[in-house]
Amino acid sequence: MTRMTLLSTCIAALIGFAPLAQAQVPPATPAPVAPAADGAPGQPAAAVTPVEPAPAPGAVAPPAAPPVAAPGPAVVPPLAVPTPPVAPVPPAAGTPAVTPAPVAGVAPPAPGIFVPPVIAGLPAPDALAPVPTPAPEAPPPTPILPAAHDLSPMGMYNQADIVVKSVILSLLAASFVTWTVWLFKSIETIVARTRARRAARLLSRAATLESAVHSLQRKRHPAAFMAHAVLEEYRRSDPAIDPAGPEGIKERAASLVNRVEVQAASRMRRGMSLLATIGSVGPFIGLFGTVWGIMNAFIGIAETQTTNLAVVAPGIAEALFATALGLVAAIPAVVIYNIFTRAIASYRQNLGDAGAAVLRLLSRDIDFRYVKEA
Repeated sequence: MTRMTLLSTCIAALIGFAPLAQAQVPPATPAPVAPAADGAPGQPAAAVTPVEPAPAPGAVAPPAAPPVAAPGPAVVPPLAVPTPPVAPVPPAAGTPAVTPAPVAGVAPPAPGIFVPPVIAGLPAPDALAPVPTPAPEAPPPTPILPAAHDLSPMGMYNQADIVVKSVILSLLAASFVTWTVWLFKSIETIVARTRARRAARLLSRAATLESAVHSLQRKRHPAAFMAHAVLEEYRRSDPAIDPAGPEGIKERAASLVNRVEVQAASRMRRGMSLLATIGSVGPFIGLFGTVWGIMNAFIGIAETQTTNLAVVAPGIAEALFATALGLVAAIPAVVIYNIFTRAIASYRQNLGDAGAAVLRLLSRDIDFRYVKEA
């Protein structure tokens, strides 16, 4: 009975510890071999299972222990591989041996381990020294741009091509001629118109042609020339007036007055052709300078292989400067030409009034001659 009880207790213990035994299976280890008595090879000893003591009869069996979770895979520490000692490099012939300086807090190296020597003249490195911060990179160099051009009128003239310079000089000369003609013609037309009006008033107030010539004796203007020319023709034709009649002397007097008027108007129109030429040709001369300057600008683009505004702008500015000068010379010339055209027309009208007064005086003198003879 005791054996049966002991056997049942062992079976119960084995059943309770079976999961734990399966979870904690140790690595296989060869079993010890028992030596044989007769020198034959030994057999492996049987594994002995520990047996717990059976509880006393009538005692309460202790509760079964809870199953223990299987631990993770065992971590095998790495094997320490011994480092072979490195033989120190002998110094070159003639070079003094350098002994590494001891560092505070650091043990000297073990024998057989190579330590790089400390360069003579430099302090030993400190293991705890801060890592130096690298210096900031320098900014990339600024690209070199072409020098700024002087875009003032004088600067553009100095930088222009020889052809553009010639165009600029010719247009400046034309502008100077325009304003010179304007100044002299303004004075001339004002003085001529004033004298013609005064002469027309004197001739209209005179009683006879001879008195009118006497009043205009010291005057040197076309109206006085008309009166002198008609009076001279009247005196020359005096013997032929009575037999031939007055029609011949009147025609000759009208021809003289007309010619003096035409000559005076032609004299007043001197310089007007220059104004007309400048006004009509000036824009085309400036346009020629413009075309030449733009052509130079495109040549500069082709040579520099760039369309940068700093390369293109100066040539275009010079071209447009020539165009502006052409307009500056042409526009005032056209305006002044139109002004003088109207002034000369008014002057011719004043001369026509003076010539008509001279012809009236001649006709009056001839009529009074026939009255006296009758």
